Amino acid sequence: MAASEHILLESDVRDVPELRAARKVHARLVVRNLLRRRAIELTLIDYFYLSVRERRARSPGLEYVLDLRFADPILGLSRHIPWRWITATVALVTLCGAIGWRVVAAPGPWWQHSWIAVFGTLFGAAAIGAIVSAWRAHETLVLFSTNGRARLLEFTGGIGTFRVLRRFSVQLAAHLRIAIAARRPANAEHLRDEMREHFRLKSIGVLAEEDYETAKRLILARHTPTTR
Repeated sequence: MAASEHILLESDVRDVPELRAARKVHARLVVRNLLRRRAIELTLIDYFYLSVRERRARSPGLEYVLDLRFADPILGLSRHIPWRWITATVALVTLCGAIGWRVVAAPGPWWQHSWIAVFGTLFGAAAIGAIVSAWRAHETLVLFSTNGRARLLEFTGGIGTFRVLRRFSVQLAAHLRIAIAARRPANAEHLRDEMREHFRLKSIGVLAEEDYETAKRLILARHTPTTR
């Protein structure tokens, strides 16, 4: 029997509750990204679990529950600002303003001015730059597993997502601490349980096969013969 199967089968069964069967709901957050046409609902249930409901345009929704005992307590938060696109857009808007002033101030009907075509081109380019800047500016929340470093949760929203997440992230951090305190005291037992959690997430389509295999290798590397 392979070492990974040995670790998996030694682990006892721990049922992960579904959201509809939760005994207690501690906090709920819904974040929508209209530009990317995505939405996510996060719900803390039964102390140790995080329910995730993700909606994307033109794709089936994904619903699953994470066992926070196997999540890294350090949340991955990143922000991307497309400064080059923003700078280019501001420059185009400035040129539009200067040309627009020249067109309005010139004698005769403004629509007959020779610069009106240039103004229209620059205005269109500025509008495209503004849309691209808004699309590329984003904030991302990522939650990894402890030893396997698998990406358990990832959500990308517009600028301001962290502000919406701030209060919920404090509650999530508190529940992560509770979950960590409930881990098995023996490292070998915890590794077995984490292996089983990765397998469960792969079975329901949260983890891709490649991500699961990578996480499995990392866990096996920590599960030395002395810890069995």
